[in-house]
This record gives sequence, C-alpha cells and structure tokens, in this order.
Amino acid sequence: MDGRDLVRSVKAVGSAGAAQGVRTVRAAWRRRRADARGLPPRGAERARVPGLVRDVEPGPGGGVVRFSRSELRIVVAVNGAVFWGWDGAGPEPSYALAGRCPEPDPRAVLEPDKDGGWRVVAERVTVAVSRHGAVEVCTPGGVPLRRDLPPRWWEPAGGGAARWMQRSEVAADARFFGLGGRPSGPRLRDGTYRLWNTDPGRPFGPDEDPLYITMPVQLVVADAGTHLVFHDNSWDGAVTLREGEEGAGSGHDRAGTSELRMDGGPLRCWVIVGSPARVAHAWASLTGPAAVPPAWALGHHHARWGFGSEQEVRRIVTGYQERGLHLDAVHLDIDHYDAHQVFTVDEDRFPKLPVLAEELRRDGIRLVSIVDPAVTAAPGTAVHDDGTAEDAFVRDASGSVVRGVVWPGEAVFPDFTHPRVRQWWGGLYEERLAQGFAGFWHDMNEPTSFAAFGETTLPRSARHALEGRGGDHREAHNVYALCMARSGYEGLRELVPKERPFVFSRSGWAGMQRYGGTWSGDVATGWPGLRASLSLVLGLGLCGVPYSGPDVGGFDGSPSPELYLRWFQLGAYLPLFRTHASLRAGRREPWEFGPEVLEHARVALVERRRLLPYFVTLAHLARRTGAPYVRPLWWSAPEDRALRDCQDAFLLGDSLLVAPVLGPGADRRAVRLPRGRWYDTATGRAYEGPAQVLVDAPLARIPVLARAGAVVPVRGADGGTELEVWAPARGRSGGGLVVPDAGDGWEEPEIERYVARWKGRRVVVEREGEDGLSAPSRPVRVRGLDEG
Repeated sequence: MDGRDLVRSVKAVGSAGAAQGVRTVRAAWRRRRADARGLPPRGAERARVPGLVRDVEPGPGGGVVRFSRSELRIVVAVNGAVFWGWDGAGPEPSYALAGRCPEPDPRAVLEPDKDGGWRVVAERVTVAVSRHGAVEVCTPGGVPLRRDLPPRWWEPAGGGAARWMQRSEVAADARFFGLGGRPSGPRLRDGTYRLWNTDPGRPFGPDEDPLYITMPVQLVVADAGTHLVFHDNSWDGAVTLREGEEGAGSGHDRAGTSELRMDGGPLRCWVIVGSPARVAHAWASLTGPAAVPPAWALGHHHARWGFGSEQEVRRIVTGYQERGLHLDAVHLDIDHYDAHQVFTVDEDRFPKLPVLAEELRRDGIRLVSIVDPAVTAAPGTAVHDDGTAEDAFVRDASGSVVRGVVWPGEAVFPDFTHPRVRQWWGGLYEERLAQGFAGFWHDMNEPTSFAAFGETTLPRSARHALEGRGGDHREAHNVYALCMARSGYEGLRELVPKERPFVFSRSGWAGMQRYGGTWSGDVATGWPGLRASLSLVLGLGLCGVPYSGPDVGGFDGSPSPELYLRWFQLGAYLPLFRTHASLRAGRREPWEFGPEVLEHARVALVERRRLLPYFVTLAHLARRTGAPYVRPLWWSAPEDRALRDCQDAFLLGDSLLVAPVLGPGADRRAVRLPRGRWYDTATGRAYEGPAQVLVDAPLARIPVLARAGAVVPVRGADGGTELEVWAPARGRSGGGLVVPDAGDGWEEPEIERYVARWKGRRVVVEREGEDGLSAPSRPVRVRGLDEG
C-alpha cells in the first residue's frame, strides 16, 4: 500500500462527507486493482526506426514507400489535404473523420527525389520523403513548412501497443496554436501539453493543463505559410513545443520544434496547407460541418447549480422581465434531478416542470437540461435496469460491469462506442423532451469518476466496443464524450426531426462540432479566469469547434462588480453567452451587482440582441466554410507577426474587432489593428491599420471596431433584419454576407451577398445576384460617413 494514497483516503473520507468519501476511496482502489489485473505488463521494450528505403509502390494520390523495418503510405486528397500513415495505418476507421475520406488527387504523382528519397508532387503541396524516413511538407513553390524526422517506436517484447515518438521542425518564426481547449493560449508557449481529457476537479486558471477537451490538432502559422497537422490517434500522449529563434547563436536560425509522444495507437496524420480560411474549410470537409444551433441558442442563457425549485426559476425569470432584460434560455443543473439520477425529476421541488417549461416558452425562453453519462448503479431504477437489459454498460477485462462514483453515488457508464448503446441512450431524451426541455448540456463526460487518489476516470483496462473492433479505455477515453454527443444529437434528430438539436458538451475530441459545441467548464473566478475564457474560445475555434463560451463571472467565488461586468461584456460577443456558477458561489444575476453594473449589462444585452442576425449568419457560414465565429487577429493576415503575437482581442467574423478589457481599473486600452480602416462603433472615429492605437474603454462598454466597407446584418426596431454599413475608404469597396434564418429548422437559407462602394459623394449598397446587381430589399443604414 502507498502511504500517500492512504493519507489521501483518510482526507477524502473527512472532507467529502462520510458516505461519498468512502465511495471515492473504494473506487480508487477498485480502479487500481482492475488495471493491475487487466493491463498487459510492458516489460522489456525494443526500439525501432524505419530504416532505409527499399522500394516504392505508386498508387492513387501518392503511394507506399517501404523501408527495411516499416512502410509509409502517403495520399494527397482532392481537397489538397495530405495523409500519411506508418506501419500500414490507413485513414479509416476514425472517430474524427466524417463519412468517407476524400478521393485521392489523380494528378498527384510519386517520383524519385534527391539522395535516394522520394516525393509526392501535387498542385497545392509537395511532400518529400528522405531515404531514412524523414517527411518534409513544402509549399508548391518549394518552401519548407514542416519536417518530421524519422519516427521511433518502443515495442513491448511480449507484444501489445507500441509507444512512439515523432519530432518535427518548423520555421524559426512559426507560432503554435490549437491542441483543443488550452487556457494559457491561444498562442501555445514553450512547454508540454498532455493529450488526455481531464476534469481538474477544481476551478481552473491559465496554468491548468490538461483540461476537458484535448485534441492532437496543431495550427502552425509562419511567414512562409500556414498549415494544420492532425495526428489521428486518441490514446494518451503529450506534445512538447519549443518556439524557434531567429539569428540564434552564430547568426543562424534555430527551428521551432514539436515533439509528440503517444502511449500507443497508430502513427498517422493529416496535413493541410494554405491560408487560414482554406485550411479551416479543408479541415471541416474532413471532420464534418459544424452543427448550426437554433437561433434562440445564440441569445442569452442564464444557468446556476442550485436554482433548487420551480419558484426560484420563476423568481429569476421575473427579475429579468421586470428589469426589461432579455433572456433566451434557463439551464437546470443536477439539483433538479431526483437524487442526482439522470433522466429523472425531483417531483417535490419541480412538481410541474412541463407547465413551467410551457410558460417560459410562451415568453420566448427555453429550458436546457444537464445530462450526465453516469447512471446510478442501484437496481430498481429505470435507466439502470433498462441499460442492464441492453447490456449497455462498460465492463472490465474480467467481464464485470465497471463501477465508479459520481453525483448519484455508485454509478455505471454506458459504452457510447457501441452503435446499439448510442441508439438506446439517444432514445432516452424522449423523457427530457416530455418535461419540456429544448436543449441539452452534457457534463462529466471525460468521463469523470470521483476517486480519492489516482486518475478520476474509468480504469484504463475497461473494455469498449470501439465500433466492433474492441479495445480498452486507453483508446476510448478521449472519444467517449464525442460518442456521447453523437448519441444525443442523433437521438434528438429522430425524436424531433423538424428541429435542429441543441447539444453542447464539456468534453469532446476532433470532429465534435458535428454534434454541437462546448463551454469552458469550471473556470476560476478572477481576472486570470477571464483571460483564460478568451483563450479557450479562440483555441477551440482553430481546432474546428466554432460554438463555445465561458461561465460568465467564473464558476466559483463572488466576482467584483467590475470583473462581472467585464466578463459579461466579453460574453456578449462570444458564440455561447451564458452566465453560470457553482452551488457555493455568489449570485450571477446582473441586478445583484448594483445599479451601475445593471445598466451597463443592459447595454451589452441590447447589443447582443441587435447583433443576433450577424451571429446567425456566422453560424451558417461556420457550417459551410469551417471558419469560426471568433478568430484571431491574424486570420486574414497570418504574415503579420505583430498580429500573431496578439492574444487580447479577436475578430468576430470578418466585420468586427472586439477588444475586451481583461484587467482591473482600465478605462482605455491599446488595440492592435490589422491593415485597413477601422471605425470605433461607439464614437465613429476612424483609425488606420496596421497600427497599435489607444481606444477608450469606459466601464460602460468594451471597444468594438468595424472594418471599413463591412455590411453587418443587425436586428431593427421592428424585429426585422437591417444592413448596417460602414463606409469604405475613398476609392475602395466593401461588402458582407447575410444568411436569413430566424428559426430552428433544417432549411438551407440562401446566402445574400452585398457590396458597398462610393458613387460620387454617397455610399451605395447593392445585392449581388445571378442577374447582376440590384437594390437591397432590406433597410440600409450607412455609418462612418463623417470620417469617409
């Protein structure tokens, strides 16, 4: 017995309440015993490298390069994405990819290269393979973007999963982004980042790693170009990044490096080269288009762990209504369940939940339900007994059902990697719909199982179906929440076929955007937590997950009025705009922070509602193009190094630049502007970029600037959509897109395209169509003319 674990066990019993504390101690020892019995011992290992090239076999889009101790398959797809896999690894099966892989590019050819190597030449990329197995990706002009050194494997002498390592080099000026939700970003500094979805078990700040969503997806931005690399492997691993240095040492550049180490699984990856917009589009074509949330889900949400009763929900809603504050959704946490059991309702505190839901819906407010994967292990409960009959729960290596500890106490866990189990679980949402819920919030799905010590998840030896291939939790852990999201999304599509599902999930993996979005999880209350909130949204967007947002105000504690307001103002410009807090935290209603904060929060709410047509447009464009709503400032100018290093502002679509206040006591702030003219939307003052300017940021608002020439759809006074046009600079034109969708159905709205240009002394706005230009049918308001 480990003495430290014994101490942790004693502390757990004393701090968590006797019954739950004992359960967490038992769960920790149970998990340890299960892994001791169920995981193969590694023993001695033998190191291996590819060796030297022996021969090649050309094929569609590339071919196979065989080495003395391995082989490498390379395929360039028609969309320009490059796939390669070692040791016979192919692109399928994959949890990340949507449907079948894109067709190989018939124009890509495998041909001899210098020094005994080979290369695949395609229109958009060239991939060179050295005779030792190094792989170099170059632009069509031959400029290197990344060089992967020959990989190394460590194979157990008795067989089993081989560990491997891949070291890569990038340009000295390159910057790293991505890897899922990282609170220290969005630019990833030197350090090691773990690839294992993890509930930290406490509110987190910028230094916490890993968190709930980790992805082996990197976006690398350098002077020579932008590229995305995705290692399609869901096992536990770590990425160590080191930025390069220009002119280091004797005047030579030192390359940036990325070293990936995985505990097992295939060594296979995709690389996409091009502009950020093109990379995002190709990535979405691989992993699937983002789900479009219903229009109401782009409004303002209010949540709390601890509403406690129907009366409390009505009190909060009445508070919003009496103060003229718009509200679109109310979220109910685990306290509305009967003894924390999923798909149940506490009839004492919520005796007429469907009636409450209908009353709220008449006022334009939807109810959203939390859904946890853990099912109480008690026989005689409906979900447990039904799941047992379906053989739905994860088992260990000996065939026994795995037990953990979550909010309902002893719990079992559905195996969402089995299609039959996904279908069963998806059907359970019928109970939620009958209670009047319109949206669903997946929590605790890393999956989390409380433990007094060790990992707070399922045993690594736990068995999973993995779509019939079979395997254990080492491979299934990171995709568990992705499969749960799929289950809920597909179940809702069957149950309510005419409505777009609204699902967002605390955990997930590459491709999760197909089923919905995410939120920050339990971000700590404080100014560092506010900054981490923005980092998470930006980083997830660059990994293909466009819909996300933080717990406004932080999950724990009591924010100061100033901190709450600045968080609220930031949230008003993020895709998911939701206040939320812990059972033990201070209130989060705007009126709880005094009359001044209330009035400033009202302004932020009014502006969010005014911009709703713009958010709807961005949601549809994210689905069609892969571009996130929230983008780093370098999105349209990745060659601008100053923008690559800017982490305290963002672009909202193409038209707006948002510069939140992320520290206390500020009434002005510096804003880095991309090239072009930008208007302060509050004052109309024009600024010329690229430059850094000082902009007013009073407590009443955060700086928001509009790009000259932008056409922004906004909500008019009559509830219809108007066009807010910011005057182009003299001699230039502009434009914008509008996707008119105010509902939650499956119609594919037509994209409206508008151009704005000077005609004599006035700005004219016209709609582009198949028959040429025509006058817009929507009201137009031109701003910025005084500075035009």
